[in-house]
Amino acid sequence: MKNIFKLFVAAVSVSALTACNNLFDDIYDKPQEIVPAKGQVIIDATSWTDWYYVDLIRLHQLTLEGNKEELFKAQTEFEAYPIPMEATGDRVDTPTPGEENSTITQGKKPGQYMYWFDVFGAGIKNNTFSHFTPTAEQAAPDDWSFAVHRNNVRTNGGAVFETTYTSMTQLPESSEAFKNMKFVEDEWTENEVWDSQEQMLLGYVPSQGIAINRVLSSWLSMEIPPMPPTFSLNNHVFILRLKDGTYAALQLENYLAPNGTKCYLTINYKYPY
Repeated sequence: MKNIFKLFVAAVSVSALTACNNLFDDIYDKPQEIVPAKGQVIIDATSWTDWYYVDLIRLHQLTLEGNKEELFKAQTEFEAYPIPMEATGDRVDTPTPGEENSTITQGKKPGQYMYWFDVFGAGIKNNTFSHFTPTAEQAAPDDWSFAVHRNNVRTNGGAVFETTYTSMTQLPESSEAFKNMKFVEDEWTENEVWDSQEQMLLGYVPSQGIAINRVLSSWLSMEIPPMPPTFSLNNHVFILRLKDGTYAALQLENYLAPNGTKCYLTINYKYPY
């Protein structure tokens, strides 16, 4: 009886984690419309299986043109780019040694990486590789600056520096103040871009193998335990150096929809900076 009760508690906890993807989404979790302010984008990034891309250059062009209707669409409507799930080769169950006692499976190849996470014990930092299934590479539009998937962020060949400022108004007048700072590029990950919760009760969570920017991703952190998990917003302003050498300032202002749905992102931006 005690074990049944524990399983029930675990099921309730995981249900809380995945509330934005339950069967009753349309009834209970449909976010109310939020109107973006000037220099903001609003992205419903609650999907476990999609990336959403932001093009800062296009946003700037639309602002200069004064096309309010198109600018509003660019600030609020983002096409979903699904994470590839279909296998393109055989499953691999044996990891190979990596640097500093880490393990890699296929030399940074795109695919689904299944890991076991200690979600009800020591936490998600305690994890073990299970198996790898190769897939196609992640699709992306021709032009983009950064992309979001829940609490993960990627850049398009960019690099990021975290400032100590907590408001866009506190920034120096020019990005020249940051040019000699240490900017961090995207880094490969096999176990951070979670894209399914089907086996989470057993501790098994698949992740997309892809490069993300850990500095920019730090604007929204998830901690497990406890269950349900806790989310922490880092409201520092981040400086993004785009691949063309221009700069942008970014800040996550909010990660909640009016009804409390998590990973519904309100992002402040300043471009060019």
